[in-house]
Amino acid sequence: MTTVGDFMTTRLVTMDGNATVAAAAQEMRDSAIGDVVVTRGDDVVGIITDRDITVRSVAADLDPNTTPLDQITSKDVITVSQYDDAVAAADLMRTYAVRRLPVIEDGRLIGLVSMGDLAVEREPQSVLADISADDPNT
Repeated sequence: MTTVGDFMTTRLVTMDGNATVAAAAQEMRDSAIGDVVVTRGDDVVGIITDRDITVRSVAADLDPNTTPLDQITSKDVITVSQYDDAVAAADLMRTYAVRRLPVIEDGRLIGLVSMGDLAVEREPQSVLADISADDPNT
């Protein structure tokens, strides 16, 4: 059985929910990533993506310099353990229509698994796997 821990990403960027949308966008740009895990203390409260910034902030005409991440972050976070089966994680993504799942162990964030990670692991010849494995074009 292939587990989530076999291929999850451990290089994470987290930000407090009080951080601004602009700060998250700058962090994504500087780190060449497309998402930031939103936290409140040690608790994961959401994931903000570049798409969320576009659709929930810019398109809604919210000021990115004053809008906190909490205002545009989805609140229902589905998480997995590093010991969970990779196929089960893919099923969760499909069921809840999410592309990323925080990996939690003993109440702490230890990783993130994405649809791209699953594609690279499960279907290495797929177009999504090819795109996901490639370096970002920043």
